[in-house]
Amino acid sequence: MFCPKCRSEYQEGFLKCADCLVPLVESLPPDEPEPTPEYVDLQEIMTSFDSGEIAIVRSILDDHRMPYVVEGETFIPSYGMPARFLVPKNKVIKAMELLKDFIKA
Repeated sequence: MFCPKCRSEYQEGFLKCADCLVPLVESLPPDEPEPTPEYVDLQEIMTSFDSGEIAIVRSILDDHRMPYVVEGETFIPSYGMPARFLVPKNKVIKAMELLKDFIKA
């Protein structure tokens, strides 16, 4: 017996998944293949060494569900490279609008 949700296997006699609380099934369908990753062209929209600014920018982008990548972020601001915020090229204008108070001209 198997849980159709979490795919855990149970001994005969069990009727419900202890974790998911759904009825068990006798067999599971085959695993679905992993989706093929999609290439996304990214563009840098800002850099910062300031950990406070980095946290605020992350929060703004997260709140607006803006996809982004941060490269080079460290917890020691004077060490290494600045944090580089990159977004998909088709989102640059929207991201720049959201961060207009943080992006230095």
